[in-house]
Amino acid sequence: MALHRPGGDSSGKNILRATIAIILLFLISCSTGTGKKPITNQAMTLKKFEDSLNTAVFATKFIIVDKKDITIVRHEPEDGRWTFFSNDKYENYEEVAKVVALGQIIEIDSTILQIADLPKGYYASRKSKQDKWKVEKLKEK
Repeated sequence: MALHRPGGDSSGKNILRATIAIILLFLISCSTGTGKKPITNQAMTLKKFEDSLNTAVFATKFIIVDKKDITIVRHEPEDGRWTFFSNDKYENYEEVAKVVALGQIIEIDSTILQIADLPKGYYASRKSKQDKWKVEKLKEK
């Protein structure tokens, strides 16, 4: 499900996407030499989501409110829905689920751009933000 602004056009969306990509690359380049972990080829392998930045996605409150690392990303086979999880445990998903824009998720953690081409029916996981993504096919229900 995508949220659309009235009167929006695809050229404006393309300009917005290009601007965000330039800003992300600038921020990455500025972070070198500041005592942070050096940028690796993996961090520079940024991709682009086919979905627009205002596409509604699901995440947990642990990511949105508590600013925890995104450690699992699911791209659902039925409807292409994106869901983002942290390592936190919960009893009831409905109590921790949040609906946000894909652009908000990228702002929270731009390393998800590394898996922006994750096919429907797959998920990616990692232990922390510093680790590499491991991609696997979702098991059928």
